[in-house]
Amino acid sequence: MKFNTKTIHGGQKPDPAYGAVMPPIYQTSTYAQSTPGGHKGFEYSRSHNPTRQALENAFASLENGDFGLAFGSGLAAIDAVMKLLKPGDEVISTNDLYGGTYRLFTKIFEGFGIKFHFIGMDNAANIEKYINANTKLIWVETPTNPMLNIIDIAAASKISKKHNVLLAVDNTFATPYLQQPLDFGADIVMHSATKYLGGHSDLVMGALIVKDQDLAKKLYFIQNASGAICGPQDAFLALRGIKTLHVRMQRHCENGKAVAEFLKSHPKVETVYWPGFDTHPNHTIAKQQMRDFGGMVSFVTKGNNYDQAIKFVENLKVFTLAESLGGVESLCGHPASMTHASIPKVEREKIGVVDSMIRLSVGIEDAEDLINDLQQALG
Repeated sequence: MKFNTKTIHGGQKPDPAYGAVMPPIYQTSTYAQSTPGGHKGFEYSRSHNPTRQALENAFASLENGDFGLAFGSGLAAIDAVMKLLKPGDEVISTNDLYGGTYRLFTKIFEGFGIKFHFIGMDNAANIEKYINANTKLIWVETPTNPMLNIIDIAAASKISKKHNVLLAVDNTFATPYLQQPLDFGADIVMHSATKYLGGHSDLVMGALIVKDQDLAKKLYFIQNASGAICGPQDAFLALRGIKTLHVRMQRHCENGKAVAEFLKSHPKVETVYWPGFDTHPNHTIAKQQMRDFGGMVSFVTKGNNYDQAIKFVENLKVFTLAESLGGVESLCGHPASMTHASIPKVEREKIGVVDSMIRLSVGIEDAEDLINDLQQALG
């Protein structure tokens, strides 16, 4: 089944009760049993819910995985992965990642005795220098947030397999439409399904997808025992969003390219970060592992002036100044004061997240309107 067909039918079948084409919202906490333990596959909705199960099947299908898990947020999904570890274990993570992930790693799990190494992974060979007997997980974002760096998943997988270390890939920015990390050897794929998978800025959700049955059993146990699941209403909304993922991503990519090229030619813009440029350091790898280059664009205005950046985002009319990304509407963010504020300034600036950096989530509006909005705000 091709990807565009999977978004509509992948892992799905009509509801057995009445043949409903869309999985119904099973808004129930518990299920009747004919005798103790005698049920129809569902006993309590923290453990299983038909609507959530339909969504988890869809997640698995999209990523060419065998097992999908839905959580109450992207961070809840990452939290579940971290709970595979124990005190003394070590994690190698990219140094350019979502601020919430960094906060979870450093403010929560470092306190439980897990050690993190935040390193540049533009050259995946750099990972091997940090592997030792305690290393249990490599955490990759690609493209990264907000620098849009590209990490070679296949090369990272080769290293992880050599040392018997798990490889997890945050695939939120790319979505399975653009890349499928399990196909390149990743063990775990994570999504903030709040973003492109939901696609309409109306839910908060996380997802994990794996192929290995033993790993899936461990994660299902953590999901049930910790209870950070999504509700059936959000599961229904995510299922609806997934059905248009392929057509939305086509427009996100088209508009992202138009916006990136406009910004690159603007005299007030210093640098544009977008993996579709042949000048991007890992453009070749992006072409190898991605089908297109996505709708995320970051840029820095000349002079690196904080106040100038704030004035720019406040003057936008079509782009909405807001947290998050991946919705049908175009959003604009200022990482230093918003998504990455939890990362100390000195650490942010080491990786290039300077005070004048702007991150755009380019939506599916008319590209000319988006460019005109950026033009007037820069002016």
